[in-house]
Order: sequence, then structure tokens, then C-alpha cells
Amino acid sequence: MRAEDWFDMVVIGSGPAGEKAAAQAAYFGKRVAVVERSPTPGGAAVSNASIPSKTLRETAMYITGFRRRDAYGLRLALDPEATLAQLRTRTTQVIDTMTDAVRVNLERHAAVLVRGRARLGSDRTVHVAADAGRERVLHGDVVLIATGSRPFRPQEIPFDDRDVHDSTTVLEIDRPFDSIVVVGGGAVACEYASIFSALGMEVTLVATGQRLLPFLDSEIAELLAQTFSGMGMRLVLGEGRAAVTRDGKGLHVTLASGEQIRPDKVLFAAGRAGNTEGLGLEEAGVQIDDRNRIVVDEKFRTSAEGVYAAGDVIGPPALASVSMEQGRVAACYAFGISFKETVDPIPPFGVYSVPETAMVGLTEEAAVAKRIDYEVGRGWFTGNARATIAGATDGLVKLVFQREDRKLLGVHVLGDLATELIHQGQAVLNYGGTIDYFIHSTFNVPTASEAYKYAAYDGLQRLRAR
Repeated sequence: MRAEDWFDMVVIGSGPAGEKAAAQAAYFGKRVAVVERSPTPGGAAVSNASIPSKTLRETAMYITGFRRRDAYGLRLALDPEATLAQLRTRTTQVIDTMTDAVRVNLERHAAVLVRGRARLGSDRTVHVAADAGRERVLHGDVVLIATGSRPFRPQEIPFDDRDVHDSTTVLEIDRPFDSIVVVGGGAVACEYASIFSALGMEVTLVATGQRLLPFLDSEIAELLAQTFSGMGMRLVLGEGRAAVTRDGKGLHVTLASGEQIRPDKVLFAAGRAGNTEGLGLEEAGVQIDDRNRIVVDEKFRTSAEGVYAAGDVIGPPALASVSMEQGRVAACYAFGISFKETVDPIPPFGVYSVPETAMVGLTEEAAVAKRIDYEVGRGWFTGNARATIAGATDGLVKLVFQREDRKLLGVHVLGDLATELIHQGQAVLNYGGTIDYFIHSTFNVPTASEAYKYAAYDGLQRLRAR
């Protein structure tokens, strides 16, 4: 084998986990190769999932003036063709920018980017199939699998229909439409359904469960559903899986109740599947579970010697933020680097819907399950000066805390900038603080962050009332 094909680490996949693992190892002097099958680095997070959908949201909010237009008495008439063109243009711009950022980061760390499809061989070799049938064989002292995930596509949904999409192909819509059925009750479904509602489309959100976003605090999930309904979105919850067909009149969606809907488009956004096919995992001795997710231990080691895995390919929580940390920690364990040895046990979750929602720590339901004597405090944005100025008064900051010593247990935010605001609560939670921190801290006025103080005061009043 040629000397240039020997590496300390070979990373398969350049998404959040792969990129950060490669950079971490290279930072400590390791020679690293990153194998990527797509034409550009960055994985699904950059090309067709996280970054694009969030860009679509921000662009939709900006060009429609959603919420703010009502606060300031404005009415906008948008040309559908021009709106769609702007959405696509801005999304492409951001994808290109973030793709370049990943490429530059790998180059800065002198990681070698190898194009092609990877397959594991014996003794930590990685066979890379490139164009024109050429193959390059790489050898790593360590191999890290970070191939990510893709939208789950059940066989009964006709994805070959040009008007039936998953969360990847929905970004390729090239003509205006008036109505859409979104199937799913998770983060991606809620994000896209609310974006389309903000754009003025007729949206029906169909979820098999009785509530949206089952991992959220139930009160927050219910408030989000109410907000969606207030936007004009129709919610169909607990109806089972919708059947999608096409007849001579167009798309035909049949609900479990027998009701039939005829939308212009269907978006199926219910779950993701790990990218494990074609990697030669079984031959290499890498164990996978019944959902094709790679099985790892607490150090991200697989069942094969010297082979690690991180990110969506190992399963939940399937968050880009957590995948990055998993990649970094895996690289440190692989080389015995005393730098990052744990992934944050209480990471924040964010849903970039309209409005946003975010959480960290325990929900009320989790506190009950753990038999914790708890209380809550709520700071509503209806009484917040900054939210009133912005015309974005939906939602609240909700604190879950222990009654005995007021120790913070969980934070839940619904409203504009929820995914930013959650980090203040996360910091207090990580350091074992109490809600007294918010009482005694001085917040700029007017700010949305001030809602933390009033949530803490509300919590204290509830304690006194008991």
C-alpha cells in the first residue's frame, strides 16, 4: 500500500460528526482522511436538511413579514413565482456558504478529502470506489463511521410521484402551489408545515399520535398546536397513517377516518433511517440493530476493533449539535486524548417551527415519572415589552424546578428565538443552579430574556401559594 494511503484516522462521511471528528483528531497532530460520496462536503445537515430548512424559514419570515405585518398594520401582496424564486435563491446561497465553511475547515486542519463511496475491508481498510471504476484503498489506525441519515421512505407512499416529497426533495419544488398535506408529528413536519402556513398556503398536518412532538413538555406541545391552528393550519391528530394515491383528478389523501383531501402537494416527514447500506458492516464485524443503526458503547466503539461510529448513524437524538460532540469525543477516545471525554448529558432540543420551541432538561411528565416534588413558573411573552414591540407575543418561558430547594430541573421556551433563549436556562441547569439566579440577575430591558425573571417570580408565588 502506498504511503499516502496510510492515515491515523479515516472518517467516512463529512457531515457534522465526521467533520468535527476529523478536525479534532487533526488538531492534535493526527493524519486524517475524510471520505465523502457526495460532490460537496457537509452531509445532509448542510445540503438538504438542517441548514436548508432553517434558511427557508428565515427567508419566508423575512419576505412575508409574518406576524410583524399585523402588528404594524401592513398588508403584503406577494407574487408566487417571485416568492418561490427568492426562497430557492437564498437557500442555495446559504448552502454554498456553509459548504465552503466545511471545506475550509477540513483544509485548515490538513485533512485529506477523498471523493467516492466507502466500503469497509479487513484490518481497518476502507475501499473507496471513485469515478470510472477506479478504487483507492485507505488504511487507518482508526476508522470512524459518520455516514448520517436520510428521510424514512415507507413503501406505501408513492415517492415517484412528482408532487409527493420527503424533507430532501421538498427543497426541489420549482413551481408555486396552494395546498399541501404534511404527514408527521415530529420536528421536521412541524417546521415545514408552519413555514408553508407562514407563506399563506393551505396546510393540513396529519400525525399518527394524539399530540405533536411527543418529546416536548405536553403543555408546550399543546400551546404550539393552538398557535398552528391560529395561523390557519388544520391539525389532524391521532388519525393513523394517511394513504396517498393519484387518480385522474390529481393527488388523493385518505385519512383513517375515511375523509379524503385533494392537496397540490404531499410532504411525508416522519422519521429518518441511518445510511448503513453498502458499507460492508457485516463483513467487517460491525454490529447493527434491528433499525440498521450501528451499535456503539459509551466510548463510541463498535464491535469491530478500531472502528468507531458517531452521529445519526448510531440513532437518536439525531441532532447536528449532538453529532458534532459525539464526533469530537469519539476522536479523543480513539487516540487517548485527554480533552473531550463526555457528551453533554442534557443537550438542548430546538424545533425551528413558526414559532420556535426549545427545551432542555426535564419536562413536567418526566418529573412526575421520577417522583420529584416539583413546581413550575411561567413568564408569558404577552407581558414582555420586546415581544410586544416585535409583534411576537405568542409563547412563554417555562421553568420546572424542585420545590424543596428551587433547583432548576428543566426549561421550555415557545416563541421567537426560543432556540437562542434556551441556552441561558441550559447554563444554569448544567451548573446545578436554582431559579434564584434569574431573580437576582439583571436583564437588559426590553429583551425577550427578561421572561426568565418573571417565570422565576411566578414560580416563587406558586410556592408561597402552596
